[in-house]
Amino acid sequence: MDKGTIKRILNSTLNPMIFFIGILLVWEIIVLIFNIPNYILPSPISIFSEIINKFFLLIDHTLTTMIESLLGFLLANSISFLAAIAFAHSKTIEKGLYPYAIALKTTPIVAMAPILILWFGTGIISKIVTSAVICFFPILVNTIRGLKDVDEDALNLFESLSASKWQVFKKLRLPNSLPYIFSALKISTSLAIVGAIVGEFVGSNKGLGFLILVSSYHLETSTMFAAIIMSALSGILFFYAISFIEKRVVFWKEPEME
Repeated sequence: MDKGTIKRILNSTLNPMIFFIGILLVWEIIVLIFNIPNYILPSPISIFSEIINKFFLLIDHTLTTMIESLLGFLLANSISFLAAIAFAHSKTIEKGLYPYAIALKTTPIVAMAPILILWFGTGIISKIVTSAVICFFPILVNTIRGLKDVDEDALNLFESLSASKWQVFKKLRLPNSLPYIFSALKISTSLAIVGAIVGEFVGSNKGLGFLILVSSYHLETSTMFAAIIMSALSGILFFYAISFIEKRVVFWKEPEME
């Protein structure tokens, strides 16, 4: 491991840790100085104590939300990838259906969640669909861009060699679109969790959204913050899992500072 790699690792881990510790210290001091009640703003110490005391409960709810998010993520990205291929190869399909994709993007997921709960019930299916709806647009837009944004000289070369549409797609368009796709996938990781939690807010009996909602009703603010932290950690884990896969699939791309 060279010095540049070591420096990059230290910068990506040490700096966030320093800022995190600094924020916690300022937070703790503010709560102590102004004597803020625990039900309004709990101190970091009380939140971490709550995480330790309710660790297994938090893990149980987190796993539920993560399963819903992962399935919604896979569903959305599978459908949007196929739709992007159709849009990239057919102007008629793109012009006919793309406005509906934009309409889906601009409709608040909070407004759609009650309808999805009504259609699919209060079980896991409605949470998966809610998560999928919010994940759909980024991968669609980026994949279309990646499939279309190919080098003209390379495309002319394939055509001069009488390459079929499948060969052009497999050997040129798909590899060219992978950096765009993975950028969208990393955006979708956080959106998937947000969608699952919004679905849990509307109707569920398990998951981080359910735990946050119940905790707010009982003014258990420490538990609510603990659940929020678990959702944030889940999002970070999800993001870096996709980044790990990206570095092995898109191996020709210069690594980004993350």
